[in-house]
Amino acid sequence: MQRTRWEFLACITVGAVALMASRPNAQGAAAQRTSAQTSSSDDVVASAIASWIHIEAPPGSELHDQQALDRALKGWHADAFGNFVKRVGSGLPRSVVACAMDVPNFVVSQITDDGFVRVHRTGVAAHPLWDQFHEAQQVHVHTARGDVTGVVAIANGHFARQHRADTAIVTVDQLWIDLGVNTRAQAESLGVALLDPVLAVRPVWTYEGFAAGPAAGARASCAAVASAAEFMTGDVARARGEMVFVLSAQRSFGWVGLGAVVSRLGRVDQLTLFDEGRAVARTSSATMSANRLGNSKRALARTLSSVMSRDSVTVVTPRVRFAGTLVESVHADDARMLLSAAMSAVGRTDVSATWIAPSFDTTSHRVPRRDAFEDIDRTFLSIADIAGVPGHEWRVRDAIMALLPAWAKSRAVIDSSGNIVIAAGPDKDSVAFLAHMDEVSFEVEAILSDGRVRLRRMGGPVVTAWEGQPAMLHFDRDAAGRVSQSLRGVFVPRDSARSKPLANVTAWFGTDSAGLVSRGVRIGSAITAYKHATRLAGTRLTGRGSDDRTGSTALLLAMRRIDPNTLTHKAIFVFSTGEEGGLVGASAFGVTHGKSLVRVYSVDTFVSSDTPLELPTFAFVPLGRGAVMRGLDDGAITPRAERDRVLRIAKAHGIPVQVGTTHGATDGSSIAPFGAPNIGLSWPGRYSHAPGEVLDLRDVEALMRLIAVLARE
Repeated sequence: MQRTRWEFLACITVGAVALMASRPNAQGAAAQRTSAQTSSSDDVVASAIASWIHIEAPPGSELHDQQALDRALKGWHADAFGNFVKRVGSGLPRSVVACAMDVPNFVVSQITDDGFVRVHRTGVAAHPLWDQFHEAQQVHVHTARGDVTGVVAIANGHFARQHRADTAIVTVDQLWIDLGVNTRAQAESLGVALLDPVLAVRPVWTYEGFAAGPAAGARASCAAVASAAEFMTGDVARARGEMVFVLSAQRSFGWVGLGAVVSRLGRVDQLTLFDEGRAVARTSSATMSANRLGNSKRALARTLSSVMSRDSVTVVTPRVRFAGTLVESVHADDARMLLSAAMSAVGRTDVSATWIAPSFDTTSHRVPRRDAFEDIDRTFLSIADIAGVPGHEWRVRDAIMALLPAWAKSRAVIDSSGNIVIAAGPDKDSVAFLAHMDEVSFEVEAILSDGRVRLRRMGGPVVTAWEGQPAMLHFDRDAAGRVSQSLRGVFVPRDSARSKPLANVTAWFGTDSAGLVSRGVRIGSAITAYKHATRLAGTRLTGRGSDDRTGSTALLLAMRRIDPNTLTHKAIFVFSTGEEGGLVGASAFGVTHGKSLVRVYSVDTFVSSDTPLELPTFAFVPLGRGAVMRGLDDGAITPRAERDRVLRIAKAHGIPVQVGTTHGATDGSSIAPFGAPNIGLSWPGRYSHAPGEVLDLRDVEALMRLIAVLARE
């Protein structure tokens, strides 16, 4: 079949030219780079690229972060299409150097009666698991009044048996956005409207010379284009004609933004197009080759054919790892090759370029809202993001010790299992309240030769919600009490998948096995995801580790309401270890104290079916209507007399309490065999054992009051 003159573009893959022979690709892409080989300049380059990745530029709203671009780039202007353009010099020859800013994402397609947002994708996803990667993650809805934070719903981890048949890959049609509201009117009052862009919230993420995030390769391309443009002045350009730089809009719709710019320039003599990243096979040729023009550029080709020759187009493609995912990663070496190509495109090989990058305030601001729940908000946020892998809870323990009221701090004992145990009152009719300090997470099970680490699941994490997300490996104190800085990396995403379940979980920290061992990584090292708890609308809050930092928060605040000198019986408050690792701390406490207790209260989450992904026929306890008595779960049933007693006390004090049955088990299950009835005290929570757990502060306030009353009664 005869091909048209625009069916091919010249294409060079940056990185394949100089680096392919020395560094393998994908998970082991930097297997040859030990930590000692990673220079500080790599970190500087990676940080610059990461700042470009951090720009939120959904299709049709590419200039959402225009102020950041305006601060960094001088002499650029925004056009009606959302392109950011800089023109230097005049006349012919005319050269265009361009990249694309937008990333395929979502827009609001519906607001349901109960306030959930449904979405439709803009552009074609570059990875088969793109939609699934968003489950349980925080998102921003870009409204006309500002960003609104939400969480993408996911099936409760505790309800795995109800979801055994859910093996199909999640698509956009299964995504529900939880804004923390209960009605459509409440969502609309936040400014949310149809077609508002919806984007995953990503941290500025670098690790071992890599910058990671959605479309990392495309953003590295734009960083190179913008940095090269800084070296073009009018005097330099005059000798070469006109140079036009374009950070283009709507690549997701056939490069229509770039086409709009080029079609109005008149004659164009040279176009250098810096494209999105590509995962290059390690056997790829290290030479320039002609590639068939892909469907994504056919519309652009038709536009260009009227103003220039096909032989005058070069497409530069950066090499990336984990292409098309939320942790697509580009290394500083490959970014430097991009910048070198950009400088060649503008004819400035005579100077050494530096990176130009937008700046953002990435400080983790922890400012509680000024409302009736400020104290709960503040306490929860102070401990929620601390790593608490079972067996490695010491960071959480230190934070809780610092938050104890003075009377409790003076009595606190750390037992042999690492539990914090605080006893008050006369030695009779003892009762215990337990909340656990640990969280579902991972440990290193094996260090593989290519630098990946195979992970052991601690508790029951919904592992697909960690796949393709930022990872952190944490070190314990050494013999001298020193702690090494946590390593950053990523939970390795699959290249492709035909079903949702994930058999093996691995993480990669940008180095080989020798580099990991030299850093102190060992079998059993603790790993969590990046965490950033935050408020949603109204009284809702989201944070990884709500199970059981919420219980710890309620226990801490209840203790502040108690005068130990007025107690008429012994009350023991326990912050336990290893609950997610098999009720380890509670079991040890039970051996020591179980026989002396008249009852034990387990302060832990009530996994509620109050979500759009669960049937309301089981565990339906609405958020915002009070604390919960966990009457029945997989590990215990509360005797009727104890249920009636708690409900009677709560009613007498005006504390709203709901009753329910759910899945899972609590610390008290390991203590009840010693003779103390186990009574579950809870708050209703959504999306259990996933990164986006959601709670309502009104329920925590009721739980706090209930604990304090039961301790005194």
